Amino acid sequence: MDLAQRHPASDHTPTRPGMGPGRPPAPATGPAGPASGPVATAATPAGTDQHARHRGAGRVGWKAILREPFRAVTWLRLAYLLLALPVGILCIPIALVGGPAGRIQRGLARRLLGVEVTDPRHTGPLALVHAVISLPLNLVALTVSAYFWTVVVINLAYPLRPDSDPTQAWGGPTMAGAWAVHGIGGGVSFLLITPWVMKGFTLLQARLVRGFLGGDRAGLLKATWIALAVTGLCALLSIPVIHQL
Repeated sequence: MDLAQRHPASDHTPTRPGMGPGRPPAPATGPAGPASGPVATAATPAGTDQHARHRGAGRVGWKAILREPFRAVTWLRLAYLLLALPVGILCIPIALVGGPAGRIQRGLARRLLGVEVTDPRHTGPLALVHAVISLPLNLVALTVSAYFWTVVVINLAYPLRPDSDPTQAWGGPTMAGAWAVHGIGGGVSFLLITPWVMKGFTLLQARLVRGFLGGDRAGLLKATWIALAVTGLCALLSIPVIHQL
């Protein structure tokens, strides 16, 4: 009998303390291996990665808020708000005589808002319905946006106003103090808010374009009711503002 038959091959692995014949070996760890198990859990508290992601998302959000007034898309939205009302009024008689009112409205939304709407063969009375329903929304959107931008200008340019009397104004009696209060409280704050107000209006206007003048009918009734509700709410809020003018 040779040695191979007398002594079967074995790995000659030394038995560690606590290892039995039927117990699997403990996972090996080395200086370069990643920590795992309870030690890793203790070293990296639960939720650390999630908290870091939330902090990163917050920083990105603030950057977007600060950058929004100076983006080209913001001024394209403003151009749409300026043109949507007169173009919409013009499209009412065009739609009544069967003209290309739908194509005109889709083209305006496509060029200024980037709304891609499949041109249907014939919009029919829906072009007229869209022109009539969107008319009060276009009016309110333009009025609110113009008012907000006016607040920005008159507060940032407070020293240039003919009625700027720092002795009777917030932050007075010095012009520097009054300008700081008006410029930051009324100018900068509205400068950061106004682009998002315009974005909300244009999103709603674009939804009406896709619903009435395109093929996306899902949720159109809900969007129409929201548009009417927003119009009514803005009309009510404008009453005390008009009284202060």
